[in-house]
Amino acid sequence: MAAQLGGQPILILSDKTQRTIGRDAQRMNILAARVIAESVKTTLGPRGMDKMLVDSLGDVVVTNDGVTILKEMDVEHPAAKMMVEIAKTQDDEVGDGTTTAVVIGGELLKRAEELLDQDVHPTVVANGYRMAAEKAEEIIKDISIEVKKDDIKTLKKVAITAMTGKGAEKSKEYLADLVVKAVLAVAEEEDGKIMVDTDNIKLEKKEGGGIEDTELVQGIVIDKERVHPGMPRKIENAKIALLNTSIEIEKTEIDAEIRITDPNQLKAFIDEEERMLKDMVMKIKESGANVLICQKGIDDLAQHYLAKEGIFAVRRAKKSDMEKLARATGAKIVTNIEDLSPDDLGYAGVVEEIKIGDDEMTFVRDCKDPKAVTILIRGGTEHIVDEVERALEDCLGVVPAALEDESIVPGGGAAEVEIAKRLRDYAKTVGGREQLAIEAFADSLEVIPRALSENAGLDPIDMIVELRAKHEQEKNGVRFGLDVIEGKVKDMFKDGVVEPARVKTQAISSASEVAVMILRIDDVIAASKLEKESPPTPPEGGEGGEF
Repeated sequence: MAAQLGGQPILILSDKTQRTIGRDAQRMNILAARVIAESVKTTLGPRGMDKMLVDSLGDVVVTNDGVTILKEMDVEHPAAKMMVEIAKTQDDEVGDGTTTAVVIGGELLKRAEELLDQDVHPTVVANGYRMAAEKAEEIIKDISIEVKKDDIKTLKKVAITAMTGKGAEKSKEYLADLVVKAVLAVAEEEDGKIMVDTDNIKLEKKEGGGIEDTELVQGIVIDKERVHPGMPRKIENAKIALLNTSIEIEKTEIDAEIRITDPNQLKAFIDEEERMLKDMVMKIKESGANVLICQKGIDDLAQHYLAKEGIFAVRRAKKSDMEKLARATGAKIVTNIEDLSPDDLGYAGVVEEIKIGDDEMTFVRDCKDPKAVTILIRGGTEHIVDEVERALEDCLGVVPAALEDESIVPGGGAAEVEIAKRLRDYAKTVGGREQLAIEAFADSLEVIPRALSENAGLDPIDMIVELRAKHEQEKNGVRFGLDVIEGKVKDMFKDGVVEPARVKTQAISSASEVAVMILRIDDVIAASKLEKESPPTPPEGGEGGEF
């Protein structure tokens, strides 16, 4: 890029720099973002298709989870990366609705491009989109319905809706029941508000069996076996000690040398080490503990003494598992064995080692009031287990969102059609060129019912017309959405197709924010890194004189 003012041209950017300006930059960015949206659009809804992602090592992922597809894709274009960010944000905030958010974002940009072609300024479009997003949030609050903690039936419906169309669909009733029980077990009330920390719900995967063999454990499952075959496999009325120190003789911090001149001294030295290890084990026994979970190592000799005392022990447990065990059993994590007392112990009805597949796992179950639980996921193959895990993660996003906000909206495209209808009425009151942008925003939201019907092989135009008519004419028109299985417009609340209001709010707000950001870019400057110049090679013959 060169600038010229009446004389010598001045080089501002390197000649290796690529630059796209104005309308071309906008067109290029919009196209890149739309390609991302199109790539996940066919996965939307109960009749959505799956994608197979193969990485450079040949590892395969089969899924229709929007965020997983976008994370696995090797995306280069900066505008496309922004679209991937929408999915990640949606996943972090709500856990579901990732595809919806990306598809709406892509459609907003497509409609914006049509306005730009009519010479509407990008800033006007951006302003109209912002106004529409704020209004949409108000509309969602207005159309949402309250849901209470004890309304387990509705919470199950929220989980089933999130799971529909996923690989785990055939067992959705059973899995939804597990999820709701798990969420209610770890839910806590603070100042009248329900808070759910889903980190306290551990998902442990093991191939084998069928999806129906997935179980909820009222406690924690650790992927570890007992350290010594002489220990009991099962302990009832378990009193559990949690240690985050090793049961070994510590090596000295400083370089120390012990000179032994007599065999008796050597024997005394070894006997003293043994006595110290035995003392540690006796200290654990005296506290009343019959189960020991250790975050660090346990010496072989200590394992022998523990087995003799009938104590079930596990070593090298993960820090996260230790914290969950403390929440589930009520035990305190102790750093110094000398400080271990009966008050530090936790309780579980049963601690047992069970062989699942090829591996031994330790189950800590039947805790009194566990504030951390485990869902053990089973399935025929690794791919099925992974897809069930993704479905459960979605459910573990939406059920707490519905509980915490206490509000749900109808699914099946019903909420989008209603928001679009009300936005069109709102646009008339705004006037000016912003009105065009608000109407474009309303049209963009209808991409969801359109995609749902396309993916189910229905005629999208017929379905949208019928949906709009129901929303205009019926008394409870807001509830009508698309039943893609039967290909009819139905009352979504009666059909049990419901979603947390937060899914829609987050999807619309992040889609509009990214669309606005991409629209406002009119100059893309991409500088390729300069290659390091290789040092000049010396002339042949070295530095000698003439021959």
